[in-house]
Amino acid sequence: MTILRNVRLFPRTADAEAVDVEIKDGRFSSFTPHSSGTTSAGEIDGAGRALLPSLGDVHAHLDSNRMGQTFRPHTADGTLHGYIMNDRENWRSGERSVRDQAAYVIAKIVASGGTRIRSHTQIDADCGLERFIGVRDALADHATVLDSQIVAFPQAGIVREKGVRDLLDAALSEGADLVGGLDPLQYDRDPVAHLDVVFGLAEKHGKGIDIHLHERGSAGIFTFEEIANRTKALGLAGQVTISHAFALSSNPEPEVERIIELVAEAGISLTTVAPQGGVLPQHSLREQRVALGLGEDGQRDYWSPYGDGDLLRRTWQLAFTNGHRRDEDIEACLDIASRGGAQVMAGARPDATALVDDARFGLGIGAPADFMLVPADTVTSAIMDCPADRDVFKDGRLVATDGRLVGAEA
Repeated sequence: MTILRNVRLFPRTADAEAVDVEIKDGRFSSFTPHSSGTTSAGEIDGAGRALLPSLGDVHAHLDSNRMGQTFRPHTADGTLHGYIMNDRENWRSGERSVRDQAAYVIAKIVASGGTRIRSHTQIDADCGLERFIGVRDALADHATVLDSQIVAFPQAGIVREKGVRDLLDAALSEGADLVGGLDPLQYDRDPVAHLDVVFGLAEKHGKGIDIHLHERGSAGIFTFEEIANRTKALGLAGQVTISHAFALSSNPEPEVERIIELVAEAGISLTTVAPQGGVLPQHSLREQRVALGLGEDGQRDYWSPYGDGDLLRRTWQLAFTNGHRRDEDIEACLDIASRGGAQVMAGARPDATALVDDARFGLGIGAPADFMLVPADTVTSAIMDCPADRDVFKDGRLVATDGRLVGAEA
């Protein structure tokens, strides 16, 4: 049993009352008003810090980042195909192996407050399963500090490149948790064949699906409908995710509301990376009980120089790109970055439970004791200030402090 004394649970005001937290078997077992006095041996002094739920990067690409390496000028031509080919031409020039580089970024993500990661890994005719295996092994090396999932991702398409279907099949046999896809209409130019492979492999292996959907306008609406119809037909509610979902930010409001209802009915979840031009209708998604998680996409990779592994800073970006100013809206961004990502990975539909009462994914009694302690007056101030001083706990164990993993994980 662990006793954590004098913390403020998800504080909404600077004068929020302190509590003492009891943790048993890696789960929250009680929250009681703080009892002043000396902290006993074996107890943890929270020093009045804010206790926030741990975060998750549920749209990562751990196989292509260059964090911690010599800075490399950006050389892609600005088109989707150009980005893909630029990555293909340069990924082998990294200064670390895929496994070691993935491990470097995993440590950064965990130390920032992240205890869950869903990573896409490129699978194509160029790299085969090499990048997938590197990320898979790095995630396995860190199984004690985070929950993880890996997506077999056909970055260069399925139809336009020979042999990818068999490579995806092999990756799913070798431990991939989900099969990915990419713009079936606009990139692969054959949505039926593309989705036949994705859904066929998911059904064959009993695995989930996570499809990149950059398609905007009517093209995106078409693909949303195709994915939703197949999800319902195969009874895959809770097992399908659409990433980016730019169609929801590039169509008339009535069409967007119709698609959100379709997504909710099919049990599809969504992820966003808080891009400048792809703000999702968070309020409508919340009203329809659609799970929405946050990811960082790449970190200083061959696609862009942005991204640093700090999930609290990415939460700030989500609030900023949405133009939020009110505390409740900014707090909702942290909910997306924490509980939302957990719901996406678990295939769970959100309910109306408040985060501090949620016994499954939040900070309620019985929930996993995955959290961080930060010196902040309120939830909003924590997001705005992104303090570097963070203690990160997984299952009630301290796993990172001062920006570094601790114990055996280090």
